[in-house]
Amino acid sequence: MTTIAFIGLGNMGAPMAANLIAAGHTVAGFDLNPGPAEAAGVPVVASAVAAVEDADVVITMLPSGALVHAVYDEVLEHLAPGTLMIDSSTIAVDDARSAADRATHAGLRAADAPVSGGVVGAEAGTLAFMVGADAQDLPEITAVLDPMAGKVVHCGDSGAGQAAKVCNNLMLAISMVGVSEAFVLGEKLGLTDQTIFDVTSAATGQCWALTTNCPVPGPVPTSPANRDFKPGFASPLMAKDLGLAMQAAELTGTDTQVGRLVQEIYREFADGDGAQLDFSGIINRVRKASGDQ
Repeated sequence: MTTIAFIGLGNMGAPMAANLIAAGHTVAGFDLNPGPAEAAGVPVVASAVAAVEDADVVITMLPSGALVHAVYDEVLEHLAPGTLMIDSSTIAVDDARSAADRATHAGLRAADAPVSGGVVGAEAGTLAFMVGADAQDLPEITAVLDPMAGKVVHCGDSGAGQAAKVCNNLMLAISMVGVSEAFVLGEKLGLTDQTIFDVTSAATGQCWALTTNCPVPGPVPTSPANRDFKPGFASPLMAKDLGLAMQAAELTGTDTQVGRLVQEIYREFADGDGAQLDFSGIINRVRKASGDQ
């Protein structure tokens, strides 16, 4: 099996690393806050440099492109030629490409592999990985990701994984706001939440935001709405990802009127009442604006 350094062991990274260990890989982890890793049974070492000692693969799962580059500043010179760098953070496409360039210039191999599926998917090992990498490295990348994955999609060369991720999360955010508005409207029209769900989940309104992350308690018992919107995917992270999507839209000259509006909705929510809530908690904002709170 493979020796893997896993840097960034938060709510997502810790269960991902635990699934690698369960699959028989040797994992050395590092995070400034070791609590989630320790709870998940992931060995934690004292530094990023210590984590990459003897590593065949380095996986990073960090909050920003700046932190990915900061880790690369520390570890690149300590890695053997040919080491595979897999960055599963969600960062700007340009940051992903420049990180990959730094790795390849150091004689290493690189892939951006952001994920979709939230904490539930990380714990279950059913994440969707969107990979940007040289095609010849894909078999090895897939073998490493497989214990954490429900699906691995090769999206293209360096940066393509991040490009796919921002498109996915733009769709997801727009869907969740629409689903939330529809539930509040339906309630005001006298429909029960279960009736709204039963109709829309079997009709053209069907989407992941409805059938997996339903923003009202009851119809989908595993959704965050049933546990006071404890985050599976926190609102501030959605706001960050929408910022990346709008940055990409501006760079490419793409007209994203709805995306810009939803970005502003999530930014406002994440900076206020939604700071500690799942992104499906946006229904609370809709209710408040509708005079229901």
